[in-house]
Amino acid sequence: MTPSTSRAPKGPRGDLFDPQCPTRRLLDRIGTKWTSMAVKVLAEASPEEVRFAELQRRMAGISQKMLSVTLQGLARDGLVGRRVEPTVPPRVYYRLTPLGLTLEEPLAALREWAEAHMAEVDRAHQRSEEEDASD
Repeated sequence: MTPSTSRAPKGPRGDLFDPQCPTRRLLDRIGTKWTSMAVKVLAEASPEEVRFAELQRRMAGISQKMLSVTLQGLARDGLVGRRVEPTVPPRVYYRLTPLGLTLEEPLAALREWAEAHMAEVDRAHQRSEEEDASD
């Protein structure tokens, strides 16, 4: 096997223009900053659970509604588990499932890329805005 074929994906590659492409479908579900933050907070706590209020505290800027929607989506996709203690008011706990834990590494790689390259992206963006303003 050559180096290029040893890394070849198993099965046909997805077509990002096809709504059924696995990559496109995944990005539609997890491609928000809030999802990435929730996965990071829950991964850091793993295997422990995190209460809703603690998640909101650690995810600066997220509204209660947006956190609820984000966690519901992650739970629906099998990435987050939810446990409710029947107290008044109920205590709700979240944790990453084994499947959700596998998402932490690719998201960490994306964060590393951003930390290494966002200054370049920002400079290019600034140059583009300056060029547009001078036109």
